[in-house]
Amino acid sequence: MLDELVAGALEDAAARRAERDLARVEADALAREPAVDAVAALAPGSRVKIIAEVKRASPSRGELAAITDPAALAVSYQTGGASAISVLTEGRRFGGSLADLESVRAAVELPVLRKDFIAEPYQVFEARAAGADLVLLIVAALDDRTLAELHTLIGELGMTALVETHSAAEVDRALDIGATVVGVNARDLTTFELDRDLFGSLADRIPSGVIRIAESAVLDPSDVTHYREAGADVVLIGEALVRGENPVETLEQFLAAGA
Repeated sequence: MLDELVAGALEDAAARRAERDLARVEADALAREPAVDAVAALAPGSRVKIIAEVKRASPSRGELAAITDPAALAVSYQTGGASAISVLTEGRRFGGSLADLESVRAAVELPVLRKDFIAEPYQVFEARAAGADLVLLIVAALDDRTLAELHTLIGELGMTALVETHSAAEVDRALDIGATVVGVNARDLTTFELDRDLFGSLADRIPSGVIRIAESAVLDPSDVTHYREAGADVVLIGEALVRGENPVETLEQFLAAGA
């Protein structure tokens, strides 16, 4: 599944590149206002912080929510106390787009994460051109050289990489490239099975000074408490927020559980 998602993302990027070449996207990226400091926004505090996600669908769960106005949803997340906004920009299986990211960036002051299957520099320049402050890098999807090169490029453009891992070996690879923000995804991207205890089993491998993010397997406030007790600085939440009738109220409940 992961290989399929990466291949699809690269095909879609190639189609966009045919209409808007790398030189133009690079120029647009360099012309953007400076990225918001995501490390400062997500730094450990007295409670767990939350990255709230704009997410219409997923391969494992199917359709989640229509989200006709991603900017309005992002504003409600900001109102509810989120520390950053994640925007799915993959279109084939998640129903997202760069237009979603652009609209969110224009509507909120928080750092915005481009969450996609990033595997080449063009996609990184696209992210900055659209206003992203963070870019997801999935260790399982990248060889060591590509991972390091993309991580460096993200930093050179003033953004922050959220380096996602799923095992001890992947955590070590993330730290080897100097990642300052490391996520542990409870969802196995090859089988899509969930293991809520995976974060806790890996948290001690992530040293102090590196922001630790728990991703996936969050359905109610008790899951945020679980991750807080396991050592998470930040929890990324998608499905539970987009399925709820009142995202502000739901987010406030999750934040209370992380206090």
